[in-house]
Amino acid sequence: MKVLVINGPNLNLLGKREPEVYGSKSLADLFENLKVEFPELSLTHFQSNIEGELINQIQDAENVMDAVVLNAGGYTHTSVALRDSIAAVSVPVIEVHMSNIAAREEFRHNSLIAGVCIGSIAGFGSNSYNLALQAIITYLGSGQ
Repeated sequence: MKVLVINGPNLNLLGKREPEVYGSKSLADLFENLKVEFPELSLTHFQSNIEGELINQIQDAENVMDAVVLNAGGYTHTSVALRDSIAAVSVPVIEVHMSNIAAREEFRHNSLIAGVCIGSIAGFGSNSYNLALQAIITYLGSGQ
């Protein structure tokens, strides 16, 4: 299975940015750990602070990737364009957040992308990604 892991704005600062919220692992460490934990998956990673680049990656995943794990960062709450790109492709997308967005500031409670994703996982730190990959394995294995 080919899975694209996309990280949005400010996630390049993992390990430095608010470690009490996001932990001390860098984004590179997080992705390397995923490759070790899921050797049966062909994992590709992309990170950008630019909304259009995230949209391009989602569109380019069509007919190339089996699934996408997306941590859209702050765009989760603001980007209709990102939502539209997910809705426009048939590749399944799982929304991921390291923090529990429902327990944070009120403006973070609303996800514009959740309704077009096959599921959402939030609040388990870097393990949110592991849970998303487990969910993809189950989802695709069940013939969805």
